[in-house]
Amino acid sequence: MRADAITPDLRFLLLPLPGFAMLPFGGFLDKLRFTGDEEDYSRQRYCTWTILGQEAGQVESSSGAAVRVEVTPANIRFRDYDYLVLFGGRSASATEALAPTYRRLLRDAAAQGVKLVTIDNACFLLAACGLLAGHKVAVHWRHEQEFRASYPRIPVVSEQLYCIDGNRISCAGGLAAIDLVVELLARGCGRTRALKGLADMLVDETRSSQHQLKSREATGSGMGPVDRAIALMRLWMASDRSIEQLAAGVDISRRQLDRRFRASHGVTASAYWAEMRLRHVQWRLLNSSHSLALIADEIGVTDTSYLAKIVRKRFGVTPAALRKEAVRHPEE
Repeated sequence: MRADAITPDLRFLLLPLPGFAMLPFGGFLDKLRFTGDEEDYSRQRYCTWTILGQEAGQVESSSGAAVRVEVTPANIRFRDYDYLVLFGGRSASATEALAPTYRRLLRDAAAQGVKLVTIDNACFLLAACGLLAGHKVAVHWRHEQEFRASYPRIPVVSEQLYCIDGNRISCAGGLAAIDLVVELLARGCGRTRALKGLADMLVDETRSSQHQLKSREATGSGMGPVDRAIALMRLWMASDRSIEQLAAGVDISRRQLDRRFRASHGVTASAYWAEMRLRHVQWRLLNSSHSLALIADEIGVTDTSYLAKIVRKRFGVTPAALRKEAVRHPEE
């Protein structure tokens, strides 16, 4: 129900892509609802939102729950909106493959001055459509190396929840979508309205784009040398940096670093890093259609035959067999 007596400060088009993640979508939408009206009335007064779809009907999320499409590109004017927010899903390659279907829609929106916002893996779609050139992007940490390998000319801001770069805005996903929408609402509706309803959502406070996730390591209070080393391992996954450089990066010797890793993880720092890279390869093989050569680039390996050999040694099957098994049992 819209209340037309008040001209809204902001107007949002929400575009859930097939297989979108429900968590960021629900958080983003509910925060709009609280800001949109007084009390908890849910009218669209101070901001408005409309669910856009490529075609009429419903869009199914990754959990199977569906959202009803309210408008299609054929019956809207993009210039009547301030933001077009794309919600991606768990598979970056599947989202990227939507480019031929969504390219015209997205380019029309951009041409009419709408700010394009990507949540989660929707940034892969925008990049595939050529709409991130000249802009920085925030990517979910799990997909950062994948994005860097696929789009090396697009700068990735590491360890950020979201990035506002002119008329291109990106968010890593999850609950960070709430932090982003609060910031967008604060800029358009004022801080008071932007913060309205957070207590109802049981959110203590919003986080800045630079917020560091404690749950990434979850090994106790504070960031000790091992925690910081693991963070650097993820950041340097595609590099040829040595364990000595890693130890120097956390201000201890290699011997001390290995001793700490053995105490906390039962292996040396080198072994931990090698396993991290192989787990990344496994996850990418199971969740994308990208070539082994591209995945190899993401972990700094130039010889794909060598990568295939160590994958087989670690997981007992070849990369092709691993991927085939994932296709055979997609729900497992």
